Amino acid sequence: MTTTTIRATDRSQALMAVLFVAVFGAALLFAAGHLQAATLHDAAHDVRHATGFPCH
Repeated sequence: MTTTTIRATDRSQALMAVLFVAVFGAALLFAAGHLQAATLHDAAHDVRHATGFPCH
């Protein structure tokens, strides 16, 4: 029974890590796509076009 608990904990931690990375990535994409700072725009210009965000 201890082994099952450890495996469930490992899965839970892995799921939390994946969710954190997904939310962080979505926030980063949102910021790069919608903020209009010149430096951010220049750094993310190609990514904006590749993901379909208008930037002009």
